[in-house]
Amino acid sequence: MLKEFVSEKSLLGRYVILILCLFVSAIVFNLFLLPTNLVTGGANGVAILLHNFFDFRPSLVILILSLVMLVLSFLLLGKEKTIGSIVATIIYPIFVDITAPLVVRYHVDTNEMLLLSIIIGVLSGLTNGFVYRVGFSNGGLNILNQILYKYFHISYGKSSFVINGIIVLLGGIYFGFNMVMYAIIVLYINSIIVDRVILGVSKNKAFYIFTDEEEKVKRFLIEELHHTATFFDVKGGFLEKKRKVLLTVVPTSEYFMLSEALKSIDENVFFIASDAYEMQGGL
Repeated sequence: MLKEFVSEKSLLGRYVILILCLFVSAIVFNLFLLPTNLVTGGANGVAILLHNFFDFRPSLVILILSLVMLVLSFLLLGKEKTIGSIVATIIYPIFVDITAPLVVRYHVDTNEMLLLSIIIGVLSGLTNGFVYRVGFSNGGLNILNQILYKYFHISYGKSSFVINGIIVLLGGIYFGFNMVMYAIIVLYINSIIVDRVILGVSKNKAFYIFTDEEEKVKRFLIEELHHTATFFDVKGGFLEKKRKVLLTVVPTSEYFMLSEALKSIDENVFFIASDAYEMQGGL
């Protein structure tokens, strides 16, 4: 019973985060994207283009496009893959409609496009990142990426680049190619922020150390840095020579200290240092 309660509480919290993110996304669309005609791809980009071409209501365009994608998802990806997109498909267009009066009430200075692009990129990255982190999907054209991956083995990155690239270029043709530059800034910042939200900020570095001075390195880790290491056997792919690798995780602040110490202990040392986003337990 306790497990069910915790599970329900966790699910409720995830839906709260999802709804808040969708609301903020709708504000970003109406307050920044629509008034500046900044086309950054996706259903939002299509809505902006059709709004300017045919004066279509943006919320209606987003709703119709998202519903079409939702039906395709159900038919081609199955029920389980579709469930995570249902809430966003229904609620986001409603929020876009509700927050539309913000355009009249609050005027955005479109002369500062570089600053606006940075703000849009950060806010979009935060909202998208939290949506993905709690296990949901924004729906819309993202579903098309999943379909292309499943049936044609086209990676998410490639399909997203092509689809959004076409939408961004259409925006550049209609609104001027300066807008393409700002769209690229938004997309770049968005991708960085999404990664940081999902993975977190790395506070540690993982070192994979190949050295002939294993004992000296181990003593330095234990006696100087007060960390330990895990040894495991590996075999080279070319010479097939067997040797040991030391794995240790240290705070980022000690990265330089350890890397310099390794070079001092063994001038032929080979090591790989990578971000360690999460560490639990002990080595």
